[in-house]
Amino acid sequence: MPDVLIADDHPLFRDALQRAVLQALPDARVRCADSVHALLGLVEQYPDAELLLLDLHMPGARGYSALAHIRGQYPGLPVIVVSGHEEAPVARRALAHGAAAYIPKSTAGEDIVAAIRAVLDGDVWLPPQLLDGAAELRPDEAEVAARVAALTPQQFRVLTMIAEGLLNKQIAYELGVSEATVKAHMTAIMRKLGVNNRTQVALAASQLAIEQSALPPLPEDDEG
Repeated sequence: MPDVLIADDHPLFRDALQRAVLQALPDARVRCADSVHALLGLVEQYPDAELLLLDLHMPGARGYSALAHIRGQYPGLPVIVVSGHEEAPVARRALAHGAAAYIPKSTAGEDIVAAIRAVLDGDVWLPPQLLDGAAELRPDEAEVAARVAALTPQQFRVLTMIAEGLLNKQIAYELGVSEATVKAHMTAIMRKLGVNNRTQVALAASQLAIEQSALPPLPEDDEG
């Protein structure tokens, strides 16, 4: 039986997605996550999953960062992005980052089923009102996405926590590792992103934000 992954932190919408999946693929085993960190564990556990339905707004998510990372680590896993954003540019950026479909959360149930079936058949799906326009990324955004895709899952976990403004000791506590391990991850992340400090790491991550605005102030520290 095929495994289908759903990553969404809203239980009611997660249930609606599960119903749509089972309508499109009745023998599917649906696995759910309510945060990016839980999703990474889920994908590691089911690397041969048939499909992932990914909410852009979950704990641990920053815009398209999770999409870019998953597409880089698991290029054979089709990803359907679900989001509360109705704007065509947001949908087109999701496709440019490798999504196979974009489903606004206002989409009718039968259209969600149609989107799932289309992607399982190897097609790309957008709602009719979002079809116009090409999917393309700014060069700087595409470069950051490629670098984020090269991070290991644990490095990506650390990246998302840096972007949220957590200190090394807080990250170590959340991940159940030592601060020395976090610093080692930091060194590898900075090398892969081509930056020199944690502020630049966070700013690089902000290139993948849905709304291109400044990050919240980061704590001033010299943790490297």
